[in-house]
Amino acid sequence: MKISPQLNPPSLRGSVGSRPLFGAGLALLIGAIALTAAADPAAHWTASCAACHGADGAGHTRAGRMVKVSDLSSAAVQKAFTDEAAFNAIKNGLQTSDGVTQMRPFKDKFSDEDIHALVAYVRTLAK
Repeated sequence: MKISPQLNPPSLRGSVGSRPLFGAGLALLIGAIALTAAADPAAHWTASCAACHGADGAGHTRAGRMVKVSDLSSAAVQKAFTDEAAFNAIKNGLQTSDGVTQMRPFKDKFSDEDIHALVAYVRTLAK
């Protein structure tokens, strides 16, 4: 009697306890950690806001000067707007009275939770 080799040995079937299943679980864990890191408001600030507002929120960037951004590192400026106003500005963007976009909306890029976290981050920039 001849024994033929298994084409799909147990270690490759993905059953509980096998290495491929463990590898897939590890990949999911690493992906979840990466998503958590991506949701970090400081990372969002750096990637989406700092080009105009600057890393410190002061707005001393070329783009910031062009659109005349407010100095978000100023306690006086921060006192002049509510968290709700900041949330709405991030979510829906800002336009001048004649319809010129000052800040593009981020509603398609960030969840409401991300925007609330960004507002909290902005509050930490005040000196």
